[in-house]
Amino acid sequence: MEHFYTLQGEGYHQGKAAYFIRLGGCDVGCVWCDVKESWDASAHPLLSVEHLVDEIKKTPSKIVVVTGGEPLQHNLDELTAALRKAGFQTHLETSGAYPLSGMWDWICLSPKKFKEPLQEILPQAHELKVIIYHQSDFEWAEKYAKQVSPDCKLYLQPEWEKSSQMMPLIIEYIKNHPKWELSLQIHKFIQVP
Repeated sequence: MEHFYTLQGEGYHQGKAAYFIRLGGCDVGCVWCDVKESWDASAHPLLSVEHLVDEIKKTPSKIVVVTGGEPLQHNLDELTAALRKAGFQTHLETSGAYPLSGMWDWICLSPKKFKEPLQEILPQAHELKVIIYHQSDFEWAEKYAKQVSPDCKLYLQPEWEKSSQMMPLIIEYIKNHPKWELSLQIHKFIQVP
């Protein structure tokens, strides 16, 4: 769908420079999705892996984040092999609803109620990031916190439009359950893509 150089705005690597590749195509259907224009893969031009790698090489980026849409709707083996060969760290942001492909230095799993993640992805996640849209999402978060590896970083992130409503609940929850950390969408605060 698009590719650009910016700062990682969320989770463990927040604030780091990173090149983003946003792939088109998603059938997870989150009502609060902020990139619904990514859902229809056919609405976006196809780019070659070589073209993308050449564009990334024009920047000083060391990290490439592959996101979507839902990037695992595509086989990512060729893309990640080329990125790694070019010396980039590969990061994935996924709902986990599709089988894992590609070679990853970091996997951020953000499970969605609309289409649950596959069990095989849970132990591979380095980071579990749960969007808090409703109070019931805390229970959803705990369900998956029990299934990821003990080393997996755990984040709760308010849904942007409901942030003022959910933030006090998240703060109290983290204070009572300190295994969790807060993730904010800092890219929206500083107004970068």
